[in-house]
Amino acid sequence: AYLEPFNLLHRNQMMENEPPEHTRLRRPVAQVFGRGHVERLRPRVGELARQLLGEVDPAGFDVIGQFAEPLPVLVIAELLGVPSSSVPELRAWSQAIVRMYEVEPSPAVVDAAVAAAADFAGLVRELIRERAARPREDLLSDLATTELSEDEMVASAVLLLNAGHEASVNVFGNGLTALLRRGLRPSGDIALCVEEMLRFDSALQLFERTAVEPVSVGGVTVEEGQRIAVLLGAANRDPAVFDAPDEMRLDRDPNPHVAFGVGVHFCLGAPLARMELFESVTALFAAFPGLGLAGEPESRGTFVLRGYHSVPVADLA
Repeated sequence: AYLEPFNLLHRNQMMENEPPEHTRLRRPVAQVFGRGHVERLRPRVGELARQLLGEVDPAGFDVIGQFAEPLPVLVIAELLGVPSSSVPELRAWSQAIVRMYEVEPSPAVVDAAVAAAADFAGLVRELIRERAARPREDLLSDLATTELSEDEMVASAVLLLNAGHEASVNVFGNGLTALLRRGLRPSGDIALCVEEMLRFDSALQLFERTAVEPVSVGGVTVEEGQRIAVLLGAANRDPAVFDAPDEMRLDRDPNPHVAFGVGVHFCLGAPLARMELFESVTALFAAFPGLGLAGEPESRGTFVLRGYHSVPVADLA
């Protein structure tokens, strides 16, 4: 009962279900995403990125805390239709919830995740009821018209925040750090650069599944109740697929990485993530063409969701 606020989000979440339930939960959200929300937001994402960069000191700033972290949550807030006054809470809730996904979370981590899940669900319920009565041009308004239950709408909104925020921060931070360590610059096709950032140092390193019946995987039988981990980060360095996989090549093409997953669980927010990364990388190097590391990046020390706490940079031009 104590974990119910956290479990409620996951029980009704598409990532935690398989077809046909997964299909039922995913289809209406996919249809909502297909109504042009991503491209509608593109000019605003570029504007937000430039605003954030206009507030930093070119002589030295933390590109994670001052740019990579605030940008995605501002974007998700715009996408969903969450008031800007709630943005600081969204960041805190997202960070608290995703810490539960690491191995053996501490009691304090569990307490924070349960409280965050309850608070976030409460806000989304309130907004969905408002949008049902007075629709706006946002994703929550569109979700409110679907056949999903209120619990399922809440779970979908929370998934969009957590995946959209945490993955975007970590992909950006991991990719930028790798790029700067090698003295590289995205001088060519930014879209190709973004794909290589996604491949080279994946934000999501693994994804687990529990067998509900005996299944053979690669000649090994996974018994009912046993867990199997898909190592996405390792797959993205597979020498059978990628030429010189340990090299970061910003013009790599083709680049069939699996940073967004594959199959029925392919990330629904991939178009949003790609657009956001494109706009943020473009804005960053336009503002600071001489960008370089100004200190040693501080790792989060996590494995499942790999990333950095801080990455000190400066315009060295």
